[in-house]
Amino acid sequence: MKTVILASLIASAAAFAPAQQAAHSTTTSLQAKEDYVGAIGVQAPLGVWDPLSILDTCSEEKYDRLRATELKHGRVAMLGVVGYLVTYAGVRWPGLEDVPAGWAAWKALPTEVVGQMVASWIFMEIANRDQTGEAEFDGDFRNGYLDFGWDSQSDAWKTNKRAIELNQGRAAQMGLLGLMVHDAMGNVKDILP
Repeated sequence: MKTVILASLIASAAAFAPAQQAAHSTTTSLQAKEDYVGAIGVQAPLGVWDPLSILDTCSEEKYDRLRATELKHGRVAMLGVVGYLVTYAGVRWPGLEDVPAGWAAWKALPTEVVGQMVASWIFMEIANRDQTGEAEFDGDFRNGYLDFGWDSQSDAWKTNKRAIELNQGRAAQMGLLGLMVHDAMGNVKDILP
């Protein structure tokens, strides 16, 4: 069992490695289009991973929508993993100290809290849009007030950061899925310290 856990930890560490930016030909797995080999997030060992052959008939608009969806799900999963680990560690909002962590929390949450969560999700869907019209890509949510120096960076730096965010989002999606499965199985205490 320890060997399996160690092997999975080593394998999952590859998701956090920086993207390869060298100008070499990437081999594609399965029958992916050559148009997408140089896209952000395409890297070894999978290359262009398209097991359902969606890219064979994919327009540029559809590809951009799918990439934006992947980015959004990755960002939500990163928040979900952090939220799960924080609540599992015992941190709670005032008034919700008795709410358990994981799946058990859904049954224990007061109706008012669920309503606030839904209202927050709706607000985030409305607010998380390009507010300035200057977005460079889907998921670029600059608002004209906060500037962390994105515009002053090189294109190579921006591409690298976007690839890192995509890969961390992919890892978070797998991590959150793993936490949810182990929580439903009742053995999440065996995988968390």
